Amino acid sequence: MRNMLAAQKHRGPDDSGIMAFNLFDQTAKEYPHQETEALDQQFEGMCGFNRLSILDLSTNGHQPMCSSDGKVILMLNGEVYNAFDLKPALVADGCNFKSTTDTEVVLYLYLKYGMHDMVEKLNGMFAIVVADLRKRKLYIARDRFGIKPMYYYNRNGVLAFSSELKSFYALEQFKASLNAGLLDEYLVFRNNLNKTLLDDVNRLAPGHYLTYSHGAGIKDTAYFDINQYQRKPAADTNFDGALRNFELVLGKSVKSQLMSDVKLGCQLSGGIDSSLVTWLAKKIKQDDLLETVSITFDDKGFNEQLFIEKVTNQLGLVSHQFPLKADFYREHIVKATWHLEEPISHPNSIGIYLLAQRARDYVTVLLSGEGADEVFGGYARFYAAMYPWANRKLLAGLKHADVNPITYLSRYADPFMRANIDVASMSEKMAKSLKTDFSYEQATGQRRAVYDQLTGSVFDKQVKYDMSTYLPDLLTRQDKMSMAHSIENRVPFLDNDVVDHSFTIPAEYLIKRKTAEGSNNEKYLLKKLCAGVFGKDFAFRNKGGFGIPLREFMSEPMFNSYLRDEILPGIKRRNILNSVQVEGWINNLQKISSAELTSLWIVVGLEIWMKQFIDR
Repeated sequence: MRNMLAAQKHRGPDDSGIMAFNLFDQTAKEYPHQETEALDQQFEGMCGFNRLSILDLSTNGHQPMCSSDGKVILMLNGEVYNAFDLKPALVADGCNFKSTTDTEVVLYLYLKYGMHDMVEKLNGMFAIVVADLRKRKLYIARDRFGIKPMYYYNRNGVLAFSSELKSFYALEQFKASLNAGLLDEYLVFRNNLNKTLLDDVNRLAPGHYLTYSHGAGIKDTAYFDINQYQRKPAADTNFDGALRNFELVLGKSVKSQLMSDVKLGCQLSGGIDSSLVTWLAKKIKQDDLLETVSITFDDKGFNEQLFIEKVTNQLGLVSHQFPLKADFYREHIVKATWHLEEPISHPNSIGIYLLAQRARDYVTVLLSGEGADEVFGGYARFYAAMYPWANRKLLAGLKHADVNPITYLSRYADPFMRANIDVASMSEKMAKSLKTDFSYEQATGQRRAVYDQLTGSVFDKQVKYDMSTYLPDLLTRQDKMSMAHSIENRVPFLDNDVVDHSFTIPAEYLIKRKTAEGSNNEKYLLKKLCAGVFGKDFAFRNKGGFGIPLREFMSEPMFNSYLRDEILPGIKRRNILNSVQVEGWINNLQKISSAELTSLWIVVGLEIWMKQFIDR
């Protein structure tokens, strides 16, 4: 257990705790985390916690936290933003609080309501473990959108769970092996749904909890169903009213997420979403110094510095800007992979890694704009969902498709296939050139099953599909890169009430076909709010995202040597992917297409990961 905790000490450097328990005998004992001590044989399980102190910095917030009779043990990673709205009723019931933490509120909520009703009431980002000796049960829960990670390993009579899967390597029984059956899905989508590339290691699905009963194995229960969202716009709501209502709801979310006993700032990219969060945070914290942290580039094609400074200058904020350069990128790609625990599928992950590393000198908590695109229709695929045959990218897709036009149009007509055209990072043809036994059906089967269960309009299915399949990967990236440096990252756009409210907004307010601002009309309502604060040119510029000058970075001499001398030999030795294809791309970095560059990155990230997590 000490080794498991040490592997992820960066998630909580301020305090640690260990408790052993026996569900059958209903006994428990706390153990010291600083020194080795043999575990009494009477105990069947242990739980350990590393604490990053955010609320109540005293020892009263120590975890694992126990009920007064010692029969319920609870651990909470994350923040529950409505905890202190729920606390007065608990006080009225006679609960005697010893701390000002949200953890203790959750403990009393569990004691009063039980697991299912308790977790349904929580609004926040969390992974929760409860060992209830009275019921002889262990519960493991994850927040409804997957903001906080939770993994579990279940094999040969051992059940292990952790915020980071690297902890499982401390188990004598754990043997790392590649789950090769998931490679097809990974090549196309850069991630795997609720599974990992390690055999027997799964992610707990967002909105689910596991129940382990003594001697009876585990049961997976969904406490949240994304189909509970049905778009029901208020009959009397006009656009201006919807705009005002959205601002109020988002402002309330930002206010609740400013809750902290340590210094807090904003992760500002210069884009619409993080700029809105920063603006609202400044409005609320008028009497306090709010600082921002940002990544910049020397390459003007990727640099958002002008927009970052527009926001910080207008709002009068302290701005910390950290340039991301090729040498940092190369030097930290392996370490960032170790923290992510997955292949670095999104090249900008290392930018977030740098941002958190440098931000730690100034703040402990950051607010970001993550989640807005997926909930409010910020990508071109949402326009295609609303107006499939008026989509300005249809002709471009036909032109660049690697299948014949009839096949392309046939796939485009299928809402599920259309939902993936913009999400997929590698085409079927490209994947087959890398992996001779590649199967598109194998790659998409689980996602098809997810899509087929979704309800609502094609637009609403796209929103739910993105939230279920695309967003969790981005949230994992955000969490892991931030927590690598003991930074907590909060996401106001994924507050329960904000997402609930999003389904009261008419879809045509989010996606506009024709407007005075031109054709850049995804996430329209948010852009109009942003335009009212920072101007039309700021809000309605072309979407840039968090781009990385990847070709330039990979062409840097030392990086290129790394690809040739370390990555390519590994790919050849494994003989899983076409090394001749990969070698050709490496030798022609300046000439290969953007699609080939993306595919190369996916392969490189996979090999870096396998060197650390399979070969160890």
